[in-house]
Amino acid sequence: MKRLSISVIGMFFTTAISLFTLGCSRSGDSLITVAGSTAFQPFAEKLAERYMEIDKGIRINVQGGGSAVGIQSAVSGAANIGMADILELPEEAKGLYSVIVARDGIAVIVNPKNPVNNLKMEQIRDIFSGKITNWKEVGGNDAQIDVVSREDGSGTRISFDKIVLGGEKLVSTALYQNSNGTVREAVAQDEKAIGYISISLVNEKVKALYVNEIAPTNSNVKKGIYRLARPVYFLTKGAPVGNVEKFINFVLSDESQKVLEEEGLIAVR
Repeated sequence: MKRLSISVIGMFFTTAISLFTLGCSRSGDSLITVAGSTAFQPFAEKLAERYMEIDKGIRINVQGGGSAVGIQSAVSGAANIGMADILELPEEAKGLYSVIVARDGIAVIVNPKNPVNNLKMEQIRDIFSGKITNWKEVGGNDAQIDVVSREDGSGTRISFDKIVLGGEKLVSTALYQNSNGTVREAVAQDEKAIGYISISLVNEKVKALYVNEIAPTNSNVKKGIYRLARPVYFLTKGAPVGNVEKFINFVLSDESQKVLEEEGLIAVR
C-alpha cells in the first residue's frame, strides 16, 4: 500500500487541534499548545508541569498524535510548538524554526521468553522487510516472527525505516500500533513478536536486543557506536517569542536537561 506523506497524515489531525486550541484560548499567549511526538509527550508533560509551578499565569497543554501532527500543527499554527522525534526534518518543515531539545535512542525489542539476545543490522532489516519470517533463521525457536511497527507519520517509524530498512518496504503483515507504549504491550503479550520503541521506555515486560553485539544504551548512543537514535525537535512557525520562547528556554535549561537524562533521554546540553 502506498505510504501517505507527512502532510497528508497531519492534516487529518490539524483541524481537531485548531478547534481545541480555539476553545481553550486565553488573552495573549498565556496558553501554550504543544503537539506531536507521542514518544516525547510524557517528557514534555513533566516539564510543562514544572514550568507551570514556576509561572502560575501560564497554562501548557501537551497533546500527542505523532511527529507528522507536530510538524503540520507548527506549519499551520494550530500549535505553538510542534514536537518531532525524527532523523531528518521533511521538506515541509524546512521553513519552520527548529531546535533540538533532546536525543532518543531506539531499542529493538522482543518478548523476554525469546532466547535471541543479539541481531545483526542486516538481520533486523530482513525481518522487518519480510525476508526472514521464522525465528529459527536467526538462532531462535521454530516459530513465525510477528512484526510490530509504529504507524505512518510516527517519528520513531520514519527514523527506524531510514536507519534500518533503507529502501526496503516494511513487511505487509506487520501489526501497527499508535504509540511506543502500545508497541511495548503488544510485544510483551506475544512470545513471537519483535518491535521497536524508545530506549527510555524499555522495562521488564520486554527484552531489548543487542544490535551488532552493541547494547542499546544511552551511553553507547553518545559514543556513536549504537546507531539507532534520532533527535527530538521543537518546531515553531517563526522564531519563538514571549512565553513560548521562555518555555523552550526552560526545556533547554540545565535543570530540565538533567530531568530528561534522569528520565532516560539524552540531553543536548
